[in-house]
Amino acid sequence: MEKKFILKMIKNCFKQYYAEAETLPLNEEDYEELYKRILIVMDEHPDAELYEIVNDSVYEFITG
Repeated sequence: MEKKFILKMIKNCFKQYYAEAETLPLNEEDYEELYKRILIVMDEHPDAELYEIVNDSVYEFITG
């Protein structure tokens, strides 16, 4: 899976929780951490939908 695509999915998912895209609470390290976390889950659950993995990961990041 292409990294740019997954990072874009992460940003779009955060837009659900934050009204203004400019106020996203992430820096580059956070994006990289989420990306790596998503790759691990994808390896552990190859049948899972990427959309669900990204949404779950972002939710965990926000609530964790």
